[in-house]
Amino acid sequence: MNIVVWNEFRHEKENPVVSDIYPEGIHGALASFLEEDGHHVTTATLDEEEHGLTDEVLNKTDVMVWWGHKAHEEVSEEIAEKVKQRVLDGMGLVVLHSGHFSKVFKKLMGTSCDLKWREADEKERMWVVDPTHPITEGLGEYIEIEKEEMYGEHFDIPTPDELLLISWFEGGEVFRSGATFKRGRGNIFYFRPGHETYPTYYHKDVQKVIQNGVKWVYNNGTPKHVYGNAQPLEAITSK
Repeated sequence: MNIVVWNEFRHEKENPVVSDIYPEGIHGALASFLEEDGHHVTTATLDEEEHGLTDEVLNKTDVMVWWGHKAHEEVSEEIAEKVKQRVLDGMGLVVLHSGHFSKVFKKLMGTSCDLKWREADEKERMWVVDPTHPITEGLGEYIEIEKEEMYGEHFDIPTPDELLLISWFEGGEVFRSGATFKRGRGNIFYFRPGHETYPTYYHKDVQKVIQNGVKWVYNNGTPKHVYGNAQPLEAITSK
């Protein structure tokens, strides 16, 4: 499987707290544990030419993992449209944390994707509400994260095809933290945790969900339908 981990890579350059937690960038941390599953993993970042997402890169990508936060508007419309089209054509997409507000995710959802949020070092308990799903395989009843940013309902997304994880936060809010969608031939998985000032992506259960999510969104050669004017399959008898 060819995986591209995309990260805007801004916080790590500007905030020493983030760079201390993720010295190789958030994309480097994500790529590291995805490579453990034997995948071919490359990374791309916002400030690269074409955001690192040239036609050549996109055309050979099976799954893209997307993390963004403070620079969503700097992603060009052209590149966002190309990524969206690749998803419709069958590329898998895993959207992490504040990637909910990315141009790519909003284009695919067709809604504002807005939510409540708060940074207060709160405990998060993420409950598995579909223990039979491949993405939650290997987990217990819940994932507990000592400190995370709160995301709260209402989360302005379409009703998910499948709801897998629901978070409770110490301040009282809840949030749909793991949800799947299908758009065209592409599978999409949104997974909430991963604020940049916390070491969330070193949490083994969080890593497990992302590893499982990458496998689930991968489109392993599903049929491509033909559209337009069609010849009859059987002889048509005119009356």
